[in-house]
Amino acid sequence: MTTEDNKRIRILLVDNDPNMLEFMSNTLLKGNYNVYATSDGKTAIQQAFKLIPHLIMLDIMTPTIGGIAICKYLRAYSTFEKVTIAFLSDQNDDQTQITGLDAGGDDYIVKPVSSDFFVAKVRSLLRRTLLVTDIDPDEIRRKNIIISKANYTVLCGDNLIPLPRKEFELLCLLAAKPNRVFRRDEIYDAIWGDGTIVGNRTIDVHVRRLRAHIGINDIKTIKGVGYKFEE
Repeated sequence: MTTEDNKRIRILLVDNDPNMLEFMSNTLLKGNYNVYATSDGKTAIQQAFKLIPHLIMLDIMTPTIGGIAICKYLRAYSTFEKVTIAFLSDQNDDQTQITGLDAGGDDYIVKPVSSDFFVAKVRSLLRRTLLVTDIDPDEIRRKNIIISKANYTVLCGDNLIPLPRKEFELLCLLAAKPNRVFRRDEIYDAIWGDGTIVGNRTIDVHVRRLRAHIGINDIKTIKGVGYKFEE
């Protein structure tokens, strides 16, 4: 996996020790990963839903919400089924490690760790993750929008936006190839190519509703031709 590949990988670090956060962040940034860090449990959950990271490194002891509770909470959502969650803690007793793994953790790493060992562990965990996810085959990210085709969800900023099926499919079609102009007949074939009879203004109505639902104006009208998602 090259550093170019690493640019696509999101890692969320959660630790109550600012020095540890700095150590982990600096170590991973050298590898060109996208790194996000927080010391607060509640913020960690918000960041996790916003980012849908490939890997979460989670301390047991975090303010507001503890690491084990965070792991249990995230694992309750199918969105995090393929996200790797590893505990990184100075608590070395068997019972705490068992509790962490039973809560849904994929690994339990005991502090302190050297930078070389930490990087090796991250690489190992990511290999496991990417074998399953192939780096987001079912996810589209554009600006502040995250579209999960696997879960039929759209996250716009911090808001989860429910969309009717056709509007969701229309958004996926346009956002999958930003700045490409889709002709009206292409859109009809892709979204309504199942023999359904629709009116001449159907696409326009769905685009208008889609813009209203997601609250952005990135879907541009190309007069006399069709539409594009501008990025």
